[in-house]
Amino acid sequence: MKLIVISSSSAIENEIKIITQLFEAGLETFHLRKHRQSTKKIKAFLSEIPKQYHNRIVLHSHHKLARTFNLKGIHHTKTHRKKKFKTWFITRLIQMRHPSILITTSYGNIGSMLEQEKKYNYDYAFLSPIFDSLTNKYQSGYTEHSLKSAMQKSDKQIIARGGTSIDTLEKVNELGFAGVALYSCIWKKKDPVAEFNRIVERCQELKIKIE
Repeated sequence: MKLIVISSSSAIENEIKIITQLFEAGLETFHLRKHRQSTKKIKAFLSEIPKQYHNRIVLHSHHKLARTFNLKGIHHTKTHRKKKFKTWFITRLIQMRHPSILITTSYGNIGSMLEQEKKYNYDYAFLSPIFDSLTNKYQSGYTEHSLKSAMQKSDKQIIARGGTSIDTLEKVNELGFAGVALYSCIWKKKDPVAEFNRIVERCQELKIKIE
C-alpha cells in the first residue's frame, strides 16, 4: 500500500525541516499542494528541500517547475482537466525532459472517477472523502459496498483520501485501495514525524506492505 503525505496548504513552523525528516523516516511520496503560492515561492520552497528527495515529490501547481526540478510527478486537479489543451501541452513538454514522471489526479465521486479513467491514463488517483473529516468539515457519502464495487470496476490505482488516519488503515486495505493519502492526521499533530512513524508501525502490525 502506498503511504502518501499531502503538504499543509498553509505555511507551518519548521515546515521544510519536518518534510525532510519525513523523507528521512522513509516517506516515498509527498504531494506538494500550495496552489495559492506563486511560482517564485514554490521554486524557493523546492530549492530548500535536499535534492536527493526531489524525486519523491509530486507537484500540484506551477507544473512547469517540473522541467527544472527532478520531481516524481505532477498532479492534475479538476481545473487542470478542464483546460485540456494547455494541460496536455505543458505535460508533454515535461514528459519530453522526464519521460518517467508520474501523472496523478483526484476525484470527488465514484461516477466521475470511473468515467474519467477511461479517457485519461493516470498513474494513480485520489478518491475523496472516504471517511468523515477529522476536522468535522465534511462527511463521507460512500458506503462500504459502493467503495468495494468501485475498486473492483476500476483498473487504476486508487488512493483513499479524506478522514484517513492511523485508525482507518485496516479499513482502507480491506476496501481494496492501492494506498492512503495522509493530511490532517499528520499536520494537526504536535509531532508530525512521530505520527508518521506510528502509521508505518501500524502497517507493519497489520502486515500491510508499504510501497
